[in-house]
Amino acid sequence: MCSPAVAADRRCGGGLLSALLLLLLSLSGCYSMDVLVPTSINALNGTMIKIPCTFTSCYKMDAAKFVMNWSYQEGVNDTRDMFMQYDKKRGMVAVRTDRFWDRVLFAGNLDKNDLSITLSDVQPEDGGLYTCYVRNPPDRIQGTGVIELIVVTELPPPRDSTIAVAIGASVGGALALLILSMVVVKCLRRHRKQELISEEKMEEEGKLEAEGVAEEETKQP
Repeated sequence: MCSPAVAADRRCGGGLLSALLLLLLSLSGCYSMDVLVPTSINALNGTMIKIPCTFTSCYKMDAAKFVMNWSYQEGVNDTRDMFMQYDKKRGMVAVRTDRFWDRVLFAGNLDKNDLSITLSDVQPEDGGLYTCYVRNPPDRIQGTGVIELIVVTELPPPRDSTIAVAIGASVGGALALLILSMVVVKCLRRHRKQELISEEKMEEEGKLEAEGVAEEETKQP
């Protein structure tokens, strides 16, 4: 424990805080990792496609212990063929294969836990399952992400929201016009009502004045 004199020292407080954070991390189960990939992506035949893969971890990557590789399989029941792996000295290195040869390049950033790759000149036979495997000790659980690559001859057109916007604008304009019309009608009715009240009041005052004059005339000799 820190003495009263040492307790006033910031280093003592910092040490206690660090110990508390480590304890909280251990209690929170921070001994696992997650590999983040899309379920599937579409690739246009003959173009270049980026196949993304990132991972989250409680620990920084240790080059001496880090393990990572990319593999391909045509179907779920087919054998996986590794085509890229992490080398402790050279980093991410492509493994020459008959399928991809030199069409695969590393496009990620290890400092940011980004393990993405690019595949150029996509061919119909490139369609299949791409597996991103990661192990980052001291994380106890290894991570795997599987992406289905679908090769198409043409990409679906982007959704055109022009019609929806036009319909929304028309409906909004109609509602605004309806509300304005209701306000105008209400104002006209209120104005008309006030005019009727004024006319009735003036007529009543006229009658009272006439009755007063008649009464004065009867009183005169």
